[in-house]
Amino acid sequence: MTTLIESEEHKALRKAVSSFAGSHHDVGNRALWQEAARLGYIGVNLPEAYGGGGGGITELSLVLEELGAAGNPLLMMIVSPAICGTVIARFGTEAQKREWLPALADGSRLMAFGITEPDAGSNSHRITTTARRDGADWLLTGRKVFVSGVDIADATLIVGRTEDARTGRLKPCLFIVPRDAEGFSRRRIDMELHGEEKQFELFLDDVRLPADALVGDEDAGLLQLFAGLNPERIMTAAFAIGMGRHALAKAVEYARDRTVWKTPIGAHQAIAHPLAQAHIDLELARLMMQKAAHLYDAGDDAGAGEAANMAKYAAGEACVKAVDQAVHTLGGNGLTREFGLARLITAARVARIAPVSREMILNYVSHQTLGLPKSY
Repeated sequence: MTTLIESEEHKALRKAVSSFAGSHHDVGNRALWQEAARLGYIGVNLPEAYGGGGGGITELSLVLEELGAAGNPLLMMIVSPAICGTVIARFGTEAQKREWLPALADGSRLMAFGITEPDAGSNSHRITTTARRDGADWLLTGRKVFVSGVDIADATLIVGRTEDARTGRLKPCLFIVPRDAEGFSRRRIDMELHGEEKQFELFLDDVRLPADALVGDEDAGLLQLFAGLNPERIMTAAFAIGMGRHALAKAVEYARDRTVWKTPIGAHQAIAHPLAQAHIDLELARLMMQKAAHLYDAGDDAGAGEAANMAKYAAGEACVKAVDQAVHTLGGNGLTREFGLARLITAARVARIAPVSREMILNYVSHQTLGLPKSY
């Protein structure tokens, strides 16, 4: 039975992170990251033996949600500790764990994650970035797109494909590519979304990597990949729920104080009911996120895959609706820089699109959960 009511320990963690985030406005993402890491929040999911908190995605998603609810979301938490840290902790060599996990936990190093390609999206079966052996080394060639934070990351965990010697088929593999590797270059993508973390297109031109750049077993295939993708979906849900809560809180405060004809506008059901619905949707999404995190931390990868996709879908929808209703509640003020809601209109859409679209999640659920014929 999955316990969905938070423990006293989790409630205390949520309260502590909320207090921390609320008192660290306008300090810059890098400074916020380092201070959060110093307090143990960034590496809360990583093993204690390597400097982490010994928790799981349950605790890490809680941290990200509360940071977002306070208006201080850290997008790279989805990538560095959740995806990269989890993959290395589960499948990395002892040397890789010693090199990366303590540094990821204490905030001194960051790692980006590159899977999406111009012609393949996130479809691991169509990825064309390939790795081939050259003596003891690997040569990695290909392109990636919409990779967050490459400019501030010390390395990027790249999803490539290698040829199975037995079948000749290509299978996914993961490689740690240092930012200064020869043949590894980047181009910043000009985004309308003005976030702290920039987006990049990556070019890998016969990037030579040592044998120990490979993370895990080259024959493990999708198992290792989804060890990182399920936490990514759960953390994206946390990101979206935090953003939605932040927008909703601003709208509720405004609806309480804004008075027209001697009555606060929040007294009118046309204002109050949509805000109540937004709150309900965010709470429901959080329950599914908690279920997904618990399943993942319990080692149920199959169950976590289904729940993580559902959580990401629910959270993305709830976030978009909450932000839209918040802006609508404030009227013209909702589009001013003073109230800070307008920028969330674009940001909220990201939760619907990345890291996998809502349509692909519906494909997954209809095929994997409901047993309907595959449509893709």
